[in-house]
Amino acid sequence: MKKVLEIGGFIAGAVLVVFGIVAVVLAINGNSTVNSSLRAEKITGTPDMTPAAIKQEVAGQAWAKGFDFPTSSVANKAIDNGSKARVFAQYMRIHALEATGGLTYSQMGRYATANGAAAGTNDATKAVQKNGQPVSNSARDVWVTETALTTALNVSFLATQISLFSVVVGVALILAGVGFIVLDWAALHRRKQTTIVIPDTPPLEQPKEPALV
Repeated sequence: MKKVLEIGGFIAGAVLVVFGIVAVVLAINGNSTVNSSLRAEKITGTPDMTPAAIKQEVAGQAWAKGFDFPTSSVANKAIDNGSKARVFAQYMRIHALEATGGLTYSQMGRYATANGAAAGTNDATKAVQKNGQPVSNSARDVWVTETALTTALNVSFLATQISLFSVVVGVALILAGVGFIVLDWAALHRRKQTTIVIPDTPPLEQPKEPALV
């Protein structure tokens, strides 16, 4: 039974090491796929995608007060990794808010109105008509497109973070496996034969029978 446990320790350590290596390889491969996919889209940050420039661009707009602006720049930079994709998505949201006057999807109607307001209307009878059909709200369409694109960019960022976490987990598994193997090896080689010396004890004296008088 002891021999089985010893062999089991080595096997458990080896399995952890293999799992760790596989996790690291998959993580690196996944991160590479994300980066290559982003490069294939040939996305480049616009000149206003710097913290200072974007704040100046929206200065004076009511929705911009207290807004959480990006703190890094991707102006004129190729978007080729998850971190840059995340920042680019933040700037895209600001551009969309500029186009809608600070309104989000839920705050805009489906159809355009004669005054051109981004709020639009959901009442087809009050909408601008073209060929007998209500015209869709272009500001709302901009928001839909922006949401689809920024979601894809944010997913790229999420995939990058998951890849990084997988690398950390993989390294931890490798270290744990190596630790199992080392401990098992040390336990095998530290086994020593211990001789227990029992000192000689004098024989017990038999009690003497009393002499008969």
